[in-house]
Amino acid sequence: MVLLWMLLLGSLSTFNVGVFTWAVIRHVVSVRIPSALQHPIKFRFLHCVVLYIIALGNILQKLRICSMPRFIQFFHDTLVIKKNHNLVVTNLKFGTIPVRLFQPKALSSELRRGIIFFHGGGTICGSLDMYHNLCSFLAQETDSVVLSVGYRKLPDYHHPCVTMDCLNASIHFMKALKTYGVDPSRVIACGESIGGGAVAIVIQTLLSYPSLPKICAQVLVTPAMQVINFSLPSHQQNENVPFLTKDILMLAVCGYLDIDLSWKDAIRKGTSVPPDTWKKYKKWLSSDNIPRKFKSKSFVPEFPGPFNEAAYLETKHVFDAEISPLLVDDKIIAQLPKTFLVSCENDPLRDDALLYKKRLEEQGVPVSWYHVEDGFHGCIVLFDKQPFSFPCSTKIANAVVSYIKGI
Repeated sequence: MVLLWMLLLGSLSTFNVGVFTWAVIRHVVSVRIPSALQHPIKFRFLHCVVLYIIALGNILQKLRICSMPRFIQFFHDTLVIKKNHNLVVTNLKFGTIPVRLFQPKALSSELRRGIIFFHGGGTICGSLDMYHNLCSFLAQETDSVVLSVGYRKLPDYHHPCVTMDCLNASIHFMKALKTYGVDPSRVIACGESIGGGAVAIVIQTLLSYPSLPKICAQVLVTPAMQVINFSLPSHQQNENVPFLTKDILMLAVCGYLDIDLSWKDAIRKGTSVPPDTWKKYKKWLSSDNIPRKFKSKSFVPEFPGPFNEAAYLETKHVFDAEISPLLVDDKIIAQLPKTFLVSCENDPLRDDALLYKKRLEEQGVPVSWYHVEDGFHGCIVLFDKQPFSFPCSTKIANAVVSYIKGI
């Protein structure tokens, strides 16, 4: 019996070494590390770990033991949550939506600022636990009440679950702000990645709810604002930059929108975009809107490709403004609150922020923009994950805090 256990443990060890070796080889062959990124060795190691976890998840999924997204979610929720003795943290449910409330313990003579937070993760990962420390940091450093929303994700839930859960949780919170000690005139919506896109969609939708208090500002950190043009300069330059490589991006997009992965190349090349539709939206989505300094010398505008009607029929819902908030009418954009946008140079979604910035400014919406030259997608969640934090992580977290404190 002892021998069998030793053989089993040996086999598992060999298997894990083999998978990690594959992850290292995959990283070396396919990844580009921009020169501006600090601590490249640490960055490479973390990406190898991510590839290793994804590979294990895919193996478990093929064996029908566990889906890959669920395995990743289980893994990242083992991260340590730091207890903050200056805050009262309460887990609640708004209907069926899990939320987490962060409230400063110190007494206040007046109602506090409120922050509604939507986490990132592309619906593959991300959770209340994964973003707990960031929300705790925001609550303490800005002396605000923070509501973190745990929306439904893959593999069981697809569009429009994210936006519906975020909208419904926001409405529930906005109806009872004073119950939570929040000033109705100082409510901010904040989100990262797909959470940033959800903030844009929720605020656009809330314009049709005049009975609710108005959101006074939106904070969008490396937001996903459209799923149509994947040939923008930032996509071409950063398609092989961790942690949001083109493969992971397409996996998230197709998974959330319930599109078969066989259509990913059509989506990336834009062959699913009808000529008349592109003519309508080109003024907002074209690479012509990206400043020249963000375009490399090798940039070639390749969008859209030859039209494929079959691909369009499978993917046409990407033109819904509830998926691509960049596509709403000017009259809606003009009503939006002041905005803080964070973009990272080494992020394929960098240009989503730049395109939205342009739209907002053209309609007279006050925009503050913070661009991080050494930043990469998802870096903010690592701001306190020593020894795996990066200077860009801390810079973005502090910039968000600084902006919010000014409101």
